[in-house]
Amino acid sequence: MDTIFITGTAGAGKSLLTSKIVQWYEDNKAFPITVNLDPGVVNLPYTPDIDVRNYINIQELMSDYELGPNASLIMAADLAATKLDELQKEVDVLNPDYVIVDTPGQLELFVYRNSGPYFVSNLKSDNKVNIFALDGALVSSPINYVAIGLIAASVRLRLKIAQVDLITKRDLIGQKIAGILKWGASMTALEEAIESDIDHEQISSDYKLLSKAILRSMHRVGVIHSPIIYSNVTMDGIMNLTGALSRIFTMGEQPYD
Repeated sequence: MDTIFITGTAGAGKSLLTSKIVQWYEDNKAFPITVNLDPGVVNLPYTPDIDVRNYINIQELMSDYELGPNASLIMAADLAATKLDELQKEVDVLNPDYVIVDTPGQLELFVYRNSGPYFVSNLKSDNKVNIFALDGALVSSPINYVAIGLIAASVRLRLKIAQVDLITKRDLIGQKIAGILKWGASMTALEEAIESDIDHEQISSDYKLLSKAILRSMHRVGVIHSPIIYSNVTMDGIMNLTGALSRIFTMGEQPYD
């Protein structure tokens, strides 16, 4: 059994991505299941096989502890980790090939509190990987690319498992894909793009120097990886994504063929 965690920036389409990955594996005769770890979500584009909302009720937390929406979400995120044993039992009963874990929409609730890394570390699975999804619109400029890359690096540092960086909304950034791929493949190309960024020409040289310094530091320690560009609408890029997952899990072998 292999586990795929889905994290990412708000609005990147994590839940829809979860549904598409499940669809792809089912179409290829594998047995995936979904785990919803977002206790505050109202609607999902899939029906979770395992749902933390069966154990944690946001409205009850707000009422019982006189909490506001944000405080109740923080408490719920921490409580989710205490339900790991129950969730693990449900996973074990289903005994899937793949567990797709859809994490809370607010990245900080899962990644930057202790409960998220605890859950990742202690969920029993043969292999684990995190897909970090980021909104294509956010990385269409070189300075933003570096800023979001820094977030991706911090997520990798916090979760301490293999990570695939995925740029979503490929269908909306068609004209900028070539540039983004070039930035991912070449630090020099990204530095040049930062220096000549027309969209941010009013930004002071200090900020451009900061961007390039951050870029060089991340490149030096090997935390910048060429991202996969993907669309939830057309599913363009799904083969690259699942291929990357396969290489992590089975060194390229497809166990369900």
